[in-house]
Amino acid sequence: MGAVVLVFLDGVGLGEPDSWNPLFLPGLPRLSARIGSPLVRGCARENGDFLCRELDATLGVPGLPQSATGQTALFTGLNAPALIGAHRTGYPSSELVRLLKDHSLFARAQAEGFRPTFANAYSDFYWELVARGRLRPSVTTWMNRLAGLPFRTFVDLVDGRALLWDITHTFAPDWARRHGRPFPDLPPVAPEEAALRLLRLLEEADLVLFESFLPDLVGHRHVPPEPVLEVLDRLLDALIADRPPGATVVVTSDHGNIEDLRTRLHTTNPVPLLVAGPGARIFQNAASLLDLTPGILETLRA
Repeated sequence: MGAVVLVFLDGVGLGEPDSWNPLFLPGLPRLSARIGSPLVRGCARENGDFLCRELDATLGVPGLPQSATGQTALFTGLNAPALIGAHRTGYPSSELVRLLKDHSLFARAQAEGFRPTFANAYSDFYWELVARGRLRPSVTTWMNRLAGLPFRTFVDLVDGRALLWDITHTFAPDWARRHGRPFPDLPPVAPEEAALRLLRLLEEADLVLFESFLPDLVGHRHVPPEPVLEVLDRLLDALIADRPPGATVVVTSDHGNIEDLRTRLHTTNPVPLLVAGPGARIFQNAASLLDLTPGILETLRA
């Protein structure tokens, strides 16, 4: 039986090697060295147990790919935008929630006897805002909830059993202040420590999911690219370097954004799929968002 750490980065596309693409310059030097290329168009290649693929995020539906439908497609293997007739932004509608209920990666993994877990920590204040209708749950939040799995808390975060969406506690305090929300005083977490936290969760789970929307914030101009890229580069490099021999690390996204700073909108660019470990061979022919969930399940079975 395989084990998988899945890192979902919202808003990472594969753009052109130009000055407006921060994934080209300054780029992700550690990750690029592993790929043998910057994380741009044309990076698809295979090197032993390391694989880079380009995944179509448009799924044959006109318009710009969006989070709600893109993530539903990614985490179910179903063409969500085609099924509802359009790309849908933001949070999942009732139609998308119904797809997640029976077809999500977590639900299907559980049905086969695997143990999924969501590594992200949620604050009590987040749940208060959801209860008051001030926030709506994301696709991954719904996936975890519908699978009946517990959510990690800020107690888990402090104890080293969870991660915050911003990884290091560097970006979240300012983001919370700008939205008029309280934020506790948390000790910083180095990206390398964050990677070890995710890998340690494999002691209690077969499938570990972590989500960060930092790249999407860069693309929408809420944070500068350089510090975000440094954190992501160090996190992913440490995950790949320190993964146990039998484990597979998978990194992907739902739509383009960060790779073209000429626009604040999403893009139609393909998104990357990076796979390190024994599961790399399973994803050799992956071509779109729809191939992630079947590939993860096959990797777990291997």
